Amino acid sequence: MIEVQGLHKSIDRTKILKDVSFYVQKGSIYGLLGSNGAGKTTLMRILAGILKQNDGIVRVLEEDIFENDKVKQNVVFLPDNLYFLPQYTTKQMADYYRSMYDGWSEERYENLKRVFHLDEKKKISQFSKGMQRQVAFWLAMSAKPDVLIIDEPFDGLDAVMRQKVRSLIIQDVAEREMTVLISSHNLREVEDICDHVGILHKGEILLERDLDDLKADVHKIQVAFQEEDFDPETSNLDVLHQEKRGSVFLLIVRGNETAISAEMEKYRPLVYDRLPLTLEEIFIYEMGGAGYAFENIIV
Repeated sequence: MIEVQGLHKSIDRTKILKDVSFYVQKGSIYGLLGSNGAGKTTLMRILAGILKQNDGIVRVLEEDIFENDKVKQNVVFLPDNLYFLPQYTTKQMADYYRSMYDGWSEERYENLKRVFHLDEKKKISQFSKGMQRQVAFWLAMSAKPDVLIIDEPFDGLDAVMRQKVRSLIIQDVAEREMTVLISSHNLREVEDICDHVGILHKGEILLERDLDDLKADVHKIQVAFQEEDFDPETSNLDVLHQEKRGSVFLLIVRGNETAISAEMEKYRPLVYDRLPLTLEEIFIYEMGGAGYAFENIIV
């Protein structure tokens, strides 16, 4: 599990994170979203014990993570910019991981060799970006961590390999209750794998919700009326965003779906459809509400 309370972090007198608090349950997959420069990478480096917060509480597996070798034995961090020891092969890096992590499983390493189909005797620097990402997952999953922190997990992977990696993560979460925190700009990938999301903006948590609850509370609807007397602003709807295309309104509305339908029926619409709402659209709306410019989010 991961627990963060009142976290503050400044670098060179610049405030990066301000009063950040959130909680990641054991055996869950948490998606950390945010605009560029929101502080996601700094936050993950703190969670991995690489950086120390200026103030606040950061606990991983119920203990402080910074300078705690016992906890770090059970935590693997895969950054966006991967690093491997110079001139090392995958096999040599596996030897290094084996010496670092008590939970290393030789059986898992050999099994994953058949999943990734990479030459373990070839220097990692000679692999493509996507293949290096595969090596990182191969080593990380062989260490069998209790907590896995990943920045841009699917960057450089083709569709088939993305599915394989996704399946490996879900398998370890289901079988070992591994806790995962993922940061990615690919919101469709996050939506497919995460059960909880948090949005970080300008160093602060803007929103944190269970993904299913978040989707159940925000709706995208399409309505059209015979008479031109419907005004979203004067209705009893909590309208988050609206567009009008001809006689058709496209609305994002927050609230109970039954109550929204009952309110709309008062206006006797000719057309009333509920449209699928993606995590990407919710993210763009929430960021727009926080002053992050956007337009035409309903597609």
